[in-house]
Amino acid sequence: MEPALTDITLSRHAHDDLPAIRQTLLDVHADAYADRMNEEFVQRFPWFVDHWGGNPGFTCVIAWEGDVPVGFSYGAPAAEGRQWWQGHLGTPPADPATFHVSELMVCPKWRKTGLGPRLHDALLEGRGEASAVLTVDTERPRLQAMYEGWGYRKIGENQPFADSPVYAVMLLERSGR
Repeated sequence: MEPALTDITLSRHAHDDLPAIRQTLLDVHADAYADRMNEEFVQRFPWFVDHWGGNPGFTCVIAWEGDVPVGFSYGAPAAEGRQWWQGHLGTPPADPATFHVSELMVCPKWRKTGLGPRLHDALLEGRGEASAVLTVDTERPRLQAMYEGWGYRKIGENQPFADSPVYAVMLLERSGR
């Protein structure tokens, strides 16, 4: 039997909540990446949680089935003066205010149920930034196509770490914020 989204509740968290939710994020990651936990880059996820969670604008939405976490999405606004678009866009955006969607993770049982878009939309809900940016492994074309279906477009590629995948940089222009 397929899980039902009506069984899901969402909770919203901010920078100050990280100590209370950190282990929850690590637990969901362990479930979502169970088949890849031997990869060194995947094992560094706790560092990424601390890095993003250390941003004062950090926002996180966690999906719960009862008291069991089944997915999350988090990110933070781009730092002012940090020109994320350089190397990806020929001309700067008219409004450079951008929200970086760092992670969107759904436990295997809940994939293909609509939980991913629900988490994404909840993360961006009420945000004032003109655009959102995320990255997706170029070796995962179905994920890139999924984000394109949500209105994102690929604007370039980036490999932020020597041992990380090459990522497609994807932009969502949010005219109807």
